[in-house]
Amino acid sequence: MRRAVGLGAKMGQVNPQNPKQSGSPARGMALRVPLAISTWQPGWGVAGVDVSAYQANGATDTTDWQGQWNQGVRFAYVKASEGNYYTNAAFPQQYTNSMNAGMVRGAYHFAIPNWSSGNNQANYFVQNGGGWSPDGITMPPVLDIEYNPYKGQTINGVNMGDTCYNMGGSAMVNWIADFSNTMLSLTGRRPMIYTTADWWSQCTGNFGGFANNPLWVAAYNQSGPTLPAGWGNFSVWQYSSTGPFVGDSNVWNGDYAGLQRFATYGDTNPSAAIGAVAGGANIGAQTGGVFGGLVNGGAYQNFQNGSIIWSAATGAQISPSGPIRGAWQASGFESGPLGYPTTGVVTGLVNGGTYQNFQNGSVIWSQATGAQVSPNGPIRDAWKATGFEGGPLGYPTSGVVGGLANGGTYQNYQNGAIIWNQATGAQVSPNGPIRTFWLNSGAEQGPLGYPTSGVVCGLAGGGCYENFQNGAIMWSQATGAQLSPSGPIRTAWLNSGAEQGPLAYPTTGVVTGLVNGGTYQNYQNGAVIWSQATGAQLSPSGPIRTAWFNSGAEQGPLAYPTTGVVTGLVNGGSYQNYQNGAVIWSQATGAQLSPSGPIRTAWLNSGAERGPLAYPTTGVVTGLVNGGSYQNYQNGAVIWSQATGAQLSPSGPIRTAWLNSGAERGRYGYPTSGQTCNGAGTSCSQAFQGGSITWNSATGIS
Repeated sequence: MRRAVGLGAKMGQVNPQNPKQSGSPARGMALRVPLAISTWQPGWGVAGVDVSAYQANGATDTTDWQGQWNQGVRFAYVKASEGNYYTNAAFPQQYTNSMNAGMVRGAYHFAIPNWSSGNNQANYFVQNGGGWSPDGITMPPVLDIEYNPYKGQTINGVNMGDTCYNMGGSAMVNWIADFSNTMLSLTGRRPMIYTTADWWSQCTGNFGGFANNPLWVAAYNQSGPTLPAGWGNFSVWQYSSTGPFVGDSNVWNGDYAGLQRFATYGDTNPSAAIGAVAGGANIGAQTGGVFGGLVNGGAYQNFQNGSIIWSAATGAQISPSGPIRGAWQASGFESGPLGYPTTGVVTGLVNGGTYQNFQNGSVIWSQATGAQVSPNGPIRDAWKATGFEGGPLGYPTSGVVGGLANGGTYQNYQNGAIIWNQATGAQVSPNGPIRTFWLNSGAEQGPLGYPTSGVVCGLAGGGCYENFQNGAIMWSQATGAQLSPSGPIRTAWLNSGAEQGPLAYPTTGVVTGLVNGGTYQNYQNGAVIWSQATGAQLSPSGPIRTAWFNSGAEQGPLAYPTTGVVTGLVNGGSYQNYQNGAVIWSQATGAQLSPSGPIRTAWLNSGAERGPLAYPTTGVVTGLVNGGSYQNYQNGAVIWSQATGAQLSPSGPIRTAWLNSGAERGRYGYPTSGQTCNGAGTSCSQAFQGGSITWNSATGIS
């Protein structure tokens, strides 16, 4: 049909002569050998031509279009592109001049299938003039798929392959389908396919699946063309490359009205398609004729109780009067987001619901919710994944609503919503305490942002949670729904085992306003406490937390915790450190404060609970003579005064004698050292401000 001009011409090569190709070489190529001019024409149909750069001088159209019109030519196809590397410089003039002469015109693309994908070449074609509009003067775009003009050549390092581009059979069929589907998506029309029966047999394996594409068949004879597999008829026949017309001579297989209809609707007659459906439509008598001019060349016919809508992509579909049609109308009919219907109204959904599918979604109706638009996209996909109306969300109660923070959207359903934004995708938000809490917190504009998961259940005690951009909401029967925002408190809780750890479920959100900007969150079994200086620390319920709490918590003498509760001490004891000390617990002594200071230091230096004093039995007691203080332990005390420092006062005869003498108020005053004993432990002494007290196992106190 058309001699390719891109690759071979660029390499300075003369394209091979093929009787089924019309030449369109680049400037500087050798001219074809002149052939005898044919004057034969079929005695039927409408005459047409196809041209390329061969009928031009560079970008200048050299065709006498008025002369062609006078000879009876009524349509013209013009080469627009080849592969993804060549465009016909004369295309704009040839395309426009043929139209100005009164002709119906169109554009074709010469395919080089092994050069790039069908999708790629379809986009290239459309970008370079291969479009279509339903105006009655623009014929559908054409895919020229035929003999390889570069057979056996290597061009720019690429082996151009055999007659079938080294792509016979399924590979070629898939390429053609890719091109065709892309053109349908881009223009609303399936492209007409130009080919020959011989090439089609060799290179597609006689594939019969493109009958929905109009056929332009090439066969240079006077007896009529042999049709490729799959087609029962043809739209255009190219019967000569040597006249009687310029370029290649063609005939439209029908009358001029049919040619105009083809330019408006493609190869389908919408009147016939609508009529074929009308008999079983059950929408009353027609109230008008078939009207065209819809988006992408669609047509419709009104009836007493609805319409039948047709497009080349969807065929004729019934649109009965009722709530579904009303919702489609409100969305803009075929010009709106749904496009054309692809089915009629389908019944039999849950609770008597119905739906109708469209190119870009559906309209869903139930008695309880009315008709709602469900456009294709991530929200509809998420609803489908839940089971549509048979799933937990039920029927939609609104359309998709935009305008949320950061471009988010949502759609409401009987039992919840689906929320989407670019960062998180579409997430199911079912009705229940978690959704209610999230909405009350400000929804996507609140502290949590958008959901990043659905509601997940099966936690300890039947609990559930849902994750969000900035945390989670936790729910259990005992605690209700509580916020667990991202941050150090949530991290500490998760690291402790979350709801299966010692704290279990949260019972409040994070509470701010503590001393020095601290915060906390309460849980079933305690809290997590955070400050800038100490980080997040667990404060589990129990005697240590109670003692700290009773001392004034973070506002008391110990301030914020700096560790969690540490176990493994002597006799099962435990402790928790704080900024200003610790709380020490044992079964025998309970929880006692051990504030930082000389008394605590002396006790720690003595070996703490493993030393001679063992566990504290009181906190630090003040109010002694001259500002002194002490702390009692299981086996004595530590006594402190400004003058003497902190000294151990272990239980025994020396301590008893000192206490009986009036302790720090008696004649001895404060101890100035600890006790010292001989190696056998039979003699000990301790120095005090007013002297010493000595003990001997034989003589007692002296």
